[in-house]
Amino acid sequence: MAQSATGAASSPASATSSASKAAGERVVMKVGDQQITQAQFEQMIADLEAQQGPADLSRKKLGDNFASLFILSQQAVADHLESSPEVVRQMAIDRTQILSNAEFAKLKTEAKPTSAQVSEYYNTHLQDYDVVTLRRVFIWKTAPGQGKELSSNDVAVLSEKIRQAYAAGSDPKKALNNPSNVQFDAAPISFQRGEMPAEMEKVAFAIAKEGDWGQLAEDPGTTVMIQLVSRSRRSLSDMTPQIEKKLQNETLRKELESLKKKTGVWMDETYFASKSPGPGSSAEPGAPGNGKTNSERGEERDER
Repeated sequence: MAQSATGAASSPASATSSASKAAGERVVMKVGDQQITQAQFEQMIADLEAQQGPADLSRKKLGDNFASLFILSQQAVADHLESSPEVVRQMAIDRTQILSNAEFAKLKTEAKPTSAQVSEYYNTHLQDYDVVTLRRVFIWKTAPGQGKELSSNDVAVLSEKIRQAYAAGSDPKKALNNPSNVQFDAAPISFQRGEMPAEMEKVAFAIAKEGDWGQLAEDPGTTVMIQLVSRSRRSLSDMTPQIEKKLQNETLRKELESLKKKTGVWMDETYFASKSPGPGSSAEPGAPGNGKTNSERGEERDER
């Protein structure tokens, strides 16, 4: 008699799930009385890689390393080292950092902006996403390896020849008698607002029409010409990851400041006014919970 759908026969999916569960519960390592299942071992590897990146080691080598870890840990307990002041102090620091990392991860998840918030930010900062594609030309009065110096008039003549050559669609190098004094970008380069030095950005974004030229304030030895090739704006979809990160970090910064005020933080200004690092330390300790130092977490929080 055929079994019903609710009968004892297992479906392929449930059989696969049962097999997977059985594999996860399989003991793959024993260190003294301690047993490590496949699931536990693979979770430890995943945690390690989350902190330090993928391990370039074989499974056997990883197993040997973890076995040594457990052996030494068990021996430390047997030697009552877990009650030594130094170990107690280090474990307290590790616990504080792990808890700190866990709370930071929670706050970070909660601080992720909505798509509406990202869109609103984009629409109120449109100019920040303007892009200019430029052709830059550098003219040196004295070419590398040459003693002859160009006069201001020579530079003006070269500049005009270059402009005329580009306007005619020809190769400007062929119009120059001494191209060693001139360097051209291999191809036009695109810059978003904020990606150029302030002086160059001011000139570039002030150029009115595509094809027009601008010139940086003349340096004693160098003239920099800029041609506007095209103007555009990065789309909302292009900028969403950057805006999300900015808004998230800003929300995190405000939340951390709020927590400090709510908790109450006092610091001895006389002690902390010193520029010298703390005794025996030139950097903050690593954070075991995520493999980052507190400084790196601070940079992540403060990035804008």
